[in-house]
This record gives sequence, C-alpha cells and structure tokens, in this order.
Amino acid sequence: MTSMTGSDNNSSRRTETAIDTRDLGFSWHPQQDILAFPDITLKRGEHLFLHGPSGSGKSTLLSLLAGMLRPASGSVQVLGTDIHRLGASARDQFRADHMGVIFQQFNLVPYLNTLANVTLPCGLSPLRSKRSEPSVSAEAEQLLNALSIPEDHWHRKVTRLSIGQQQRIAAARALIGAPGLILADEPTSALDADNRDRFLELLLNLAHRHHTSVLFVSHDQSLAHHFGRQLELRGNRT
Repeated sequence: MTSMTGSDNNSSRRTETAIDTRDLGFSWHPQQDILAFPDITLKRGEHLFLHGPSGSGKSTLLSLLAGMLRPASGSVQVLGTDIHRLGASARDQFRADHMGVIFQQFNLVPYLNTLANVTLPCGLSPLRSKRSEPSVSAEAEQLLNALSIPEDHWHRKVTRLSIGQQQRIAAARALIGAPGLILADEPTSALDADNRDRFLELLLNLAHRHHTSVLFVSHDQSLAHHFGRQLELRGNRT
C-alpha cells in the first residue's frame, strides 16, 4: 500500500528518475514466499519517507536499491542504470560514485578516525572527490561542524565516541561528495530531539542544494511531515 504526494520539476535534469522499480520481489530462501514491493518511481531531487511495521521489508528494500541484495523478481533502476545488470565490481563502484548509504549499524571503519571515516567515499570514488566543495577535507569539516561533532573528536577513532556521535559521522560520510541518491535506514534512531532535527535540516538542505534524492526509512512517523512523499510497506507476500 502506498500513500504518495509530490510535485514535478521543470528542467530536463530535474525530471531525471532517481529510482524506478517494477514488480520487485525478494526471498531469503527458495522455499519461502516472495516478499513483494510496490512499484516506486522517485524523480531526481524528490524525498520519500518510508515506513511500515517490523518485518515489512524496509531494510531489505534499501539493500535491493543499493545493489547489496539481488531481487528474486523484477527490476531496479537507479539514476537510469539497471544496477542488477552490472557485475559485482561495477555495482560496487556505481554505489560508491552515486549513492550515500546510512546503515542501521553505521558500518564505520573501527581503526580509522572520524575524519578518515567521513572522507572514505571520496577515496573510493574520484567522482565524489571531484564534487566535494571546496575540497574533500574542507567539506568533511563543514559536515562535522554542522552535525555538532567537536573538533577535538575529529582525530579520535570512532570506537571512542558515543553511539549518537557515530550515527552522525555515518551521516556525514553518506552526504560528502554530493551523491545523487541518499538511502537512510533509521538514521536518527540514536539521536536526541535537538540532534535529530538538526540532522534532518542538514540532510534535506544539502539534498536540495545538490538536487539529491532521499529515501528515508524510519519507524518515527512524526518525521513524515518533513518529506514531500510517503510510502508505507505492509510486508505483502506472494
């Protein structure tokens, strides 16, 4: 079941499709019923709030969109590319170039410090590095300042920081280098109200500036009013 509202943009670049899925289904085991997802069309620059009960497939859908899981049926187009037609290494590079992913478990590199974690996507993607403004290091510092990570924490290993700080560092890593699509899986779950609102404001302002699409997963429906479109998953199986 879906509930969507939103408006079209005018220029040709602004009508570029960020996400287009058709007949998408997934199953962890061949003997299981297929988890069926509604078709999604998200234009470049649009922001979508995804919600639904536990087990409805929210995180699974994000993993399918990121190319980290392969669908049992259907197709996934991201920024005009059918990502599941790419080989494994090309799919990984496409994700590095064009997607910022905020994982539930953060997936920070424990032996790297804060700045090194934030700038990591730019080391993996020359495109992300080129898009960083005014430079990779300067943009990283701007993001950390905006997310209230103190300067004396920038050279600490991330394992020495609080869970809330680690979550904000994961957000900064996803935002750096103006990716075309942000996939955010419960990105505010460890944040207090002030940091949650600051993060959302930063995320959506930066997305608007760079014409980046955002798919934002959260169980907290009080956040839905920040987004132009909403999608509810019901966990339908076939």
